[in-house]
Amino acid sequence: MNDDLDPEAVASALLAGIGVLVRRARQVPVEGGLTMPERSALSRLDRAGPTTSSALAREAQITAQAMGATLNALRTRGLVERRPDPEDGRRVVLTVTDSGRQALKDKRNGRVELLARALTGGAFTPEELEQLAAAAPLLERLAQNI
Repeated sequence: MNDDLDPEAVASALLAGIGVLVRRARQVPVEGGLTMPERSALSRLDRAGPTTSSALAREAQITAQAMGATLNALRTRGLVERRPDPEDGRRVVLTVTDSGRQALKDKRNGRVELLARALTGGAFTPEELEQLAAAAPLLERLAQNI
């Protein structure tokens, strides 16, 4: 490692650059798109599997009422469905529908297209594209070590 590199300076530069990238990517409009709370709830539900509204609210650190409103909007659009909890018939669990998974996929594809357009717009040299390609797995490994 280059002794002149300060890990704190590298960390600061990475946070600044990645922060801007993530904020811009989240702004990608997708037809019939999801609001930020809807996308967040749907993504959490997709990752966690069937769970309750209150468990999702705790994980997202929001009120049960706010999560309930978000989930009701998703349910109205057919993106999540309610089912009896197989372990406790008194409770209801929510699951992502095929339409919900497709909505998440559409949002991700929109982000990929946005980044691909930015990369092919002539703003980056072939050497810079190689550097970005090499950095991608390192960024993922960095994220796993936080």
